[in-house]
Amino acid sequence: MKVNIQFVQTAQRKWAEELVDQKLDDLGQKYDWIIGADVFFKEEKDTDGKGKICDIRLSLPGPRIFASSDEESFEASVAETIRDLEVQLKKRKAQMSTH
Repeated sequence: MKVNIQFVQTAQRKWAEELVDQKLDDLGQKYDWIIGADVFFKEEKDTDGKGKICDIRLSLPGPRIFASSDEESFEASVAETIRDLEVQLKKRKAQMSTH
């Protein structure tokens, strides 16, 4: 699986890249039909929310899957986004196996 990681309006963090690579590798092992992933880390300073945002867009056969979360840390944001993606991937797998 090809993974593109971008940091938008925030400094690049090596540990965040390694964390998301590991989590996406685990997803890739479980769902071998994932083609690629685009990951965007954003930090919003002037917000009432939590401010650490992780967006992940997965390319697979059929429509793309997208998830985003806004948490207090990038670690929590990545974990929440991966959980959301896994729910969507389970649904997609169920749809694929019924046809």
